[in-house]
Amino acid sequence: VQLQASGGGLVQPGGSLRLSCVASAAIFSFNAMSWYRQTPGKQRELVAVMYAGGITNYADSVKGRFTISRDNAKNTLYLQMSSLIPEDTAVYYCRGYGGYEVWGQGTLVTVSS
Repeated sequence: VQLQASGGGLVQPGGSLRLSCVASAAIFSFNAMSWYRQTPGKQRELVAVMYAGGITNYADSVKGRFTISRDNAKNTLYLQMSSLIPEDTAVYYCRGYGGYEVWGQGTLVTVSS
């Protein structure tokens, strides 16, 4: 199974962006799908996770601003990001876990005026 992340780009503070992660196989086969982000010199951090039953969890830093969702018919995971701040600048990765782990290639989000 492969994951392909896209949707990153340059956005002004306060703006919105939606990331997509398309899987080459049915995403309902994963126990959990998540978004991580990483900035230079820092460890990759969990941003949001969605479990197979639909339960979601978010990092405190993005609660109320980011929403994780999925479309099983399109085998796609999304991350809707709103009220973006410069601290959200990072490379964002999607991850699927279902007894094994698979990562997407990352998409760069830059929040700057």
